[in-house]
Amino acid sequence: MVETRKLVLSLVGTCFLLLSSGCDSGQVVERVSDGDTLAVLEPGGQKITVRFACVDAPEVPHSAKERSSKRAVDVNQFKWGSRAQQRVEELLKTSDNRIVLTITDSDRYGRKVAEVRTKDGVFIQEVLTKEGLALAYRPYFKDCPSSAAIEQAETEAKSRRRGVWSDSKFTSPWEYRKFK
Repeated sequence: MVETRKLVLSLVGTCFLLLSSGCDSGQVVERVSDGDTLAVLEPGGQKITVRFACVDAPEVPHSAKERSSKRAVDVNQFKWGSRAQQRVEELLKTSDNRIVLTITDSDRYGRKVAEVRTKDGVFIQEVLTKEGLALAYRPYFKDCPSSAAIEQAETEAKSRRRGVWSDSKFTSPWEYRKFK
C-alpha cells in the first residue's frame, strides 16, 4: 500500500511538472492497433509499438476472414475488442494523442511493454479495466508497477457487472487465442 502510494505521488508529480512546463509533453500516438496496443512516434522520430502492461483487452479482427466470421465466439470477442479500441481512441483524443509511457519490459514480438497514461495523467489501463473493457493479465504483473490499482479496478468492474463482466458468453482474450 505504501509503495503504491509512493508510485502514485511520484507519477502525479511528474505529470504536474510536465504539464506546468508549458511544453508539448509525451510521445505521439500514431495509431490505436487494438484495445491494448499502440503505434507510437517517439520524440526523436523513431516508431515503436507499445503493448499495455498489466492488462489484456479483447481481440479485434485482423484479417478479412476474421472480419467476415459468423462464429458466435468471434463476433462476441470482436464486439468487445472494438469497444476497447474505441475507448482508447476516445481517451487519447482528450490529450491530443499524447501519452507518457512507463516502459517496464519488451515482449517476444519486440513491442515495448508499458504503463500508459495520457499527458493529463489518466492511466489508460486502469480506465479500461474499471469499465470492463480489459482484464487484469496476471502473467504481466511482474512488469506492472500499478498491479494493485488494476486488481482493484477489475474487482469493481466485476462487482458492478460492467463491460465484459455483464456478458455471460464472453471468453477471456487468452482463452480465445488458445482456441482460435
